[in-house]
Amino acid sequence: MRLTRSHAAAAALAVLLSPATAHAVGPGDTVALPVRDALHALTIQTENRTGYERSKFRHWVDADRDSCNTRQEVLLEEAVTAPVQDANCVLTGGSWYSPYDDTYFTQARALDIDHLVPLAESWDSGASTWTTAERQAYANDLGDARALIAVSATTNRSKSDQDPATWQPPAADYRCTYATDWIAVKTRWGLTVDPAEQTALTEALAGCPNSPIEVTHAR
Repeated sequence: MRLTRSHAAAAALAVLLSPATAHAVGPGDTVALPVRDALHALTIQTENRTGYERSKFRHWVDADRDSCNTRQEVLLEEAVTAPVQDANCVLTGGSWYSPYDDTYFTQARALDIDHLVPLAESWDSGASTWTTAERQAYANDLGDARALIAVSATTNRSKSDQDPATWQPPAADYRCTYATDWIAVKTRWGLTVDPAEQTALTEALAGCPNSPIEVTHAR
């Protein structure tokens, strides 16, 4: 079952941390801090894609064995109009909203489930040192609703494995949320940012409220 933002927030008591102490947390600890502080708390490091293969991140899995895999769980959670679900979790009908391009869809096949921070980007930012189990957990992260998002297949494929330095959602009104959620996912998984990415996120947040984010660490 996928945890919504409200479920994730209720899962643990948030601890207000400064950037100086934000790295002292462990798996399962929940932190809350202004998004600009969260960005500044991320380690800046040059990226390295050596050895990356998408197959090293197994997805989509049915972790809770309820017949719905990760893709289907996200589609069920994010449906604007609920689809019909059969015993094998085949979905028919329903409607969805793609915030990347401010567009509604009535066919699930028109949607991709996007890793907000792409698999290749996570590899560049630290996942190359993870275990196989940790990479699978990242690729199927239903514990934070910001990690995986149903969006139009066309826009998702235009994004590919780019970070905010080279790609922003076409829907300008969504860009503050996108930058904030990107930082939340990187915080959750202890991932680094490269200098250009850090600059792009800083510039993106300049026109956004310095809203607090709450994140439960996965590692």
